[in-house]
Amino acid sequence: MIILISVFFWFSGFCLLHSYLFYPLILRIAARRKQAHAPIFQRSEQLPRVSVLLSAFNEEAVIKEKLKSIFSSDYPLDQLYVYIGSDCSTDKTNEIIENFGKQYPNNLYFNPYAERRGKPMVINDLAAKATADYPKGADHIFIITDANVMFSPEAVFQLLKHFKDQEIAIVDSNITHPEFAEKKAGIARNEKGYISREVGIKYLEGLAWGCMIGPLGGCYSVRSTYFSEVPAGFLVDDFYIAMKAFEKGGKAINEPLALCFEDVSNSISEEFRRKTRISTGNFANLATFWRLLLPNRGALAFAFLSHKVFRWLGPFFIILAYISNTILAFSFSGNLFYQILFLILTIGLFAVPLLDFLLKKAGINIEPLRYITYFLAMNAALLKGFINYLKGVSNNVWQPTKRNIE
Repeated sequence: MIILISVFFWFSGFCLLHSYLFYPLILRIAARRKQAHAPIFQRSEQLPRVSVLLSAFNEEAVIKEKLKSIFSSDYPLDQLYVYIGSDCSTDKTNEIIENFGKQYPNNLYFNPYAERRGKPMVINDLAAKATADYPKGADHIFIITDANVMFSPEAVFQLLKHFKDQEIAIVDSNITHPEFAEKKAGIARNEKGYISREVGIKYLEGLAWGCMIGPLGGCYSVRSTYFSEVPAGFLVDDFYIAMKAFEKGGKAINEPLALCFEDVSNSISEEFRRKTRISTGNFANLATFWRLLLPNRGALAFAFLSHKVFRWLGPFFIILAYISNTILAFSFSGNLFYQILFLILTIGLFAVPLLDFLLKKAGINIEPLRYITYFLAMNAALLKGFINYLKGVSNNVWQPTKRNIE
């Protein structure tokens, strides 16, 4: 019995360490000496048609700036088209888009929906409209983006240049964050750090194996021939689209020079709600794409398991490790090593979040404590998302996080 419990403990600990520590190290080794992706388009060549697909719901605070950032791109205007669906917005979003569209009557299509549909369904509709205007093909690329993600002038070209290679299905952007994320209060800096680390991992995955596991949904590009409609009830549309592209044999990479800017939530409750929704969708995707974990998928299976599946199962590993460690520390005559680990885990899981909460109430922010609290809160969101998945998803309509506008 004690051997079995020890196996549970060390297996759980290994899976957590592998996903967050060992796998990134393996990636660095695998990507070492790998050349940057080629071939790529040069600006002097005939560039692909771009259809920017954007679902907006009550985005009056950011939508004008978003549209300005798109049309300020250094990409040829005669190859750049924007398709926007307003998901039954009740603020001034529709008015702002309609007024802005007068400047670009031939390049901007707008559909204000009269009832909520959810982002995936809106994107499906917009992709169908873009395809009706210009057929699917190797020279027609979709950029799927969120209203609060602003483009740098070179972002569109940097995303599109890789599609000269016919094997490329998806190119992800490099999303960074404004100065707001440097505030010490709240969790914005933690979320910024998490996303920056994710971008780095995705870049190395693409460089090493051509199988970046899921783009950051705020802005990414997909060849129209690799785009798949997202079924009703799926919450994480970007991951679904990426995994369907892998099923078709496409490759996915990240482009660091495709720079975009996004505001980051500074509220742990807002971020918890967002991560819970994403977690619910993640488990739906796992149930759909589990066959991509089979050994015959090679590097794709290893990356999927290491980067995503072990992380999604993180709360279960934490619970299993803590329970098995408790038994090992206080049963079977006990063990000093496991008793010390029990003390460390107990402090980390319970005392640190409580201390961080009390210090925050007093206006004191200690960064290491906040990172631990953030890590535990996001794993709690994963657990809640799993429970929501088991209950079933009735629709994929959701309320976006609050925008950080000062």
